[in-house]
Amino acid sequence: MSEALPAALRRERMLELIGRAGFARVSDLSEAFQVSDVTVRSDLDALDREQSIRRVHGGAVLRTAGMREPSFEEALESSADEKRRIAQAAAAMVASGSSVLLDVGTTTAAIARALVERDDLENVTVITNGLTIALELERAIPRFEVVVTGGTLRPLQHSLVEPLAAALLGRIHADIAFIGCTGVHPVGGVTNVNLPEADLKRVMVGSAERAVVVADGSKLGRTHLGRIAAVDEVAELITGESAPLPEVAALRDAGLPVIVA
Repeated sequence: MSEALPAALRRERMLELIGRAGFARVSDLSEAFQVSDVTVRSDLDALDREQSIRRVHGGAVLRTAGMREPSFEEALESSADEKRRIAQAAAAMVASGSSVLLDVGTTTAAIARALVERDDLENVTVITNGLTIALELERAIPRFEVVVTGGTLRPLQHSLVEPLAAALLGRIHADIAFIGCTGVHPVGGVTNVNLPEADLKRVMVGSAERAVVVADGSKLGRTHLGRIAAVDEVAELITGESAPLPEVAALRDAGLPVIVA
């Protein structure tokens, strides 16, 4: 890499490196990007102001690398009304005869309920790695065909992850995917606190014609360890009324269409 690399892109890639290791030294970043220590410090200062990383002596750490992952039940109690409105906006994007990828999470579980409540929908195939989501969708059979990925069960989120989960996803191409996350940031992109789930979410983005991120307002402006996608790799974001207006504006400026439900 060289000095000619645009600053925004260089910072995005720096954030990726810091995210993978949890920490990076100024000297290592200087060597990796072939820029001066002064330039690296300036980039890290900018990322620190965006609250993506935290400056420490000699380098930087990912600001939220130690964040505890909430259980499905804990997350379910958070922003329930907002998640319901997000879910209704997402469900309105689905047409009869289409195929849908539903990621694991409380917001996507709300989408499952909203889809079931749409009695006009017929012949919809839903593929999910969430056991709770599959049970929500069961009521809609036979109007819906429900496919569960398989894989290793994570009890905290009642989700199925690798091995095996990506094997099915690699063999399909869905019309639309609804992807949950724990962070959406203009530079850091769409991220998740749990690495195994982030890996599968990334596969889902690639297995859909259109990937839509769903996240309540508390997720905006945050960056976590597991990278799912850059903002230009997803079609749009559906968020709620609690989303801070500056964060919404920053995402739109970065080229991500944002719907506030």
